[in-house]
Amino acid sequence: MGQPRYAYLGPEGSFTEDALRAMVPADKAEYRPQIDALSALGAVRSGEVDYAVVAIENTIEGGVTATLDALAEGDPLVILGEVILPVSFELLVREGTGEEQIHHLSCHSHGFAQCRRWLNEHLPTVLHVPAPSNTAAAVVLADRELTLEQVGFEAVLAPPGSAKRLGLTALYDGVRDNEHAATRFVRVGRPESIPAPTGSDRTTLMIQLVEDRAGALLEMLEQFDARGINLSRIESRPIGDRPGEYSFSIDALAHVAEERMSEALMGLRRTCRLVRFLGSYPAAKGTPVTPISIGTSDADVAEAREWVERLRNGLH
Repeated sequence: MGQPRYAYLGPEGSFTEDALRAMVPADKAEYRPQIDALSALGAVRSGEVDYAVVAIENTIEGGVTATLDALAEGDPLVILGEVILPVSFELLVREGTGEEQIHHLSCHSHGFAQCRRWLNEHLPTVLHVPAPSNTAAAVVLADRELTLEQVGFEAVLAPPGSAKRLGLTALYDGVRDNEHAATRFVRVGRPESIPAPTGSDRTTLMIQLVEDRAGALLEMLEQFDARGINLSRIESRPIGDRPGEYSFSIDALAHVAEERMSEALMGLRRTCRLVRFLGSYPAAKGTPVTPISIGTSDADVAEAREWVERLRNGLH
């Protein structure tokens, strides 16, 4: 059999390719760049590739909605691993273009959001031209067969190293609003055997409540609280065909193989309209390990279950 095929947000040199390289070396996989996250995940669903690597969260904008929505719909996919990478940008122009000549700047919407304050300080009148990826915009700017009028922008925000690789000029490097800015990327595949628990794991879910009423969200969250499960992320997403109603995208710091997580899932299954399991997988290095609350460990649950069984059999 050949090497595993990986789809990712391209073109070559993107942040997502850096994340893919951090997960799987280039000599161990076949890389297939895609135009956006939806296309990358669609390639997995169609069988064109085996896996996709996509951004799911960043420290400035939070969840990447395109990824979250694509995972929540269509044939089931699961997250199998993750990596967190620091993010900063180069501000690139063609040789001879000065800062005063920059009126339009192109980059991905999340890249723009991560540099909004910096741009307001250095280029306060610049207009943002959205691009499918930061690298894609840089590739277009580097195409000397196109005039700047045809390109539609004079500058781009691109990953470090893009200037040298594409023959552009970096007016600034290390561009970002927050020196600790980072993006979390996940490896996604079709449902398969779940990675074994490591003691530092994350479970991702999409949950719809039965009805929109006071206390409904609290009842859902109590399924986690009662079992000592910490949530590292919870975000609401609109349900497309029901205006005013929302689903909740959740990351829980526990593994489905743990008794506490499996019990929480059973409780959610009984009380929510929809629970979509999107994987249990090792959390990225550096993710804080949440201490297991007293009474919620596998041993505690097993002892309690055995006690109830003894009661059922008249053994007090």
